[in-house]
Amino acid sequence: MKKIIAAMLFCASGAAFANSACDVPKNDFDGLYCLNKVYQEADKELNTNYQVLSSKLDADGKKALKAGQLAWIKQRNDTCSKREPTGFYVNLDCATSTTIKRSQFLQDRVRECNSAGCQNSKLQ
Repeated sequence: MKKIIAAMLFCASGAAFANSACDVPKNDFDGLYCLNKVYQEADKELNTNYQVLSSKLDADGKKALKAGQLAWIKQRNDTCSKREPTGFYVNLDCATSTTIKRSQFLQDRVRECNSAGCQNSKLQ
């Protein structure tokens, strides 16, 4: 039991350290690590919202949702990343805010489905 409690305290202190490190990153790599953590969470929420919405749609709605999502991915990539001879660059602030906005859009469509019925015309 003592080992379990010690392990839990160690994990909690590690999480607290990671959170404080993200509050004031020491260098660009720490900052990148923290931005990536936020992006990963936003992407996870987006995927969850997409799945929930997709499960509520009929076949035409699913087609429209997929087409809209593919167009959104292209727009996000065009806006938030670039490819140069020296490498591929992603603006994580841009990618995160764009992903959060899209996730909110999907959540709004779920809310509509739950209340007034799914409106396929809004999925584009």
